Amino acid sequence: MSTDPIQRLGTAIEIYAPLPNREPIRHAVFDFDGTLSLIRAGWQEVMLAQCVAELEQTPTREDRDTLRQVCSEFITQLTGRQTIYQMIRLAEEVALRGGMPREPREYKWQYLDRLQKKISHRIADLQQGADEMSYRIRGSTDLLDDLARRGTVCHLASGTDEQFVIAEAKLLGLDHYFADRIYGARDDYQSFSKQRVVERICTDHDVRGGQLAVFGDGYVEIEVARSVGGIAVGIASLESVGYGWDLWKKERLCAAEAHILVADWCESDLLLSFLCGEIDA
Repeated sequence: MSTDPIQRLGTAIEIYAPLPNREPIRHAVFDFDGTLSLIRAGWQEVMLAQCVAELEQTPTREDRDTLRQVCSEFITQLTGRQTIYQMIRLAEEVALRGGMPREPREYKWQYLDRLQKKISHRIADLQQGADEMSYRIRGSTDLLDDLARRGTVCHLASGTDEQFVIAEAKLLGLDHYFADRIYGARDDYQSFSKQRVVERICTDHDVRGGQLAVFGDGYVEIEVARSVGGIAVGIASLESVGYGWDLWKKERLCAAEAHILVADWCESDLLLSFLCGEIDA
């Protein structure tokens, strides 16, 4: 896939591949962290530090920079899947280096404890009435409002544990867009995946092609959308501020073969008008 867009719209919408077809979007599936929410911004650094520290305790002769590269690669490749899969991979990497890995669930809860310490002040701010917009990707509610006006049914599917996703969507004032269609990681991790959610939507509602769009900032969302012939919309936003291009993330999503990449959702009406075939450019 070319690293150059075949078409540009507005100031920060880039089309990289022809769409399956362009018609009204009946169902839309969203990732949460990094796609709509900034509450957990910085989670990658927390996970990376944990993974590198674990590998440094093995008999490996690799230096810290090499271990950071190894961990960064698998964390990125598994972004969008349930956290447990990154922890399973961590255990495998520990074993490969002659270490004695812990149970992946132990790694997961250690990570969640570290992350909670990093984001607790954000949760407290929102609970005390802070402006939700400070913790959303720019234009998130505009995009969801535009979809609602078009009659699109929205679903939320996250690799974060389901109880946290539900609570944080409510804190951000986004839960009503999804009603009871919010899904996340579970202790029985094999009972949930974004692939299953999307396949069930397609089957239960006879959805095909461009009638389904998947919005996310990870490999998984792009792969899932393409696997069912839907539209893959990648968002490569700087999570430190909630808008503008994150060039590293943009490169990764382009490699994953997203149909469209955006820097944020501030041009949501233009984006949806194009996706739904209402305009050509």
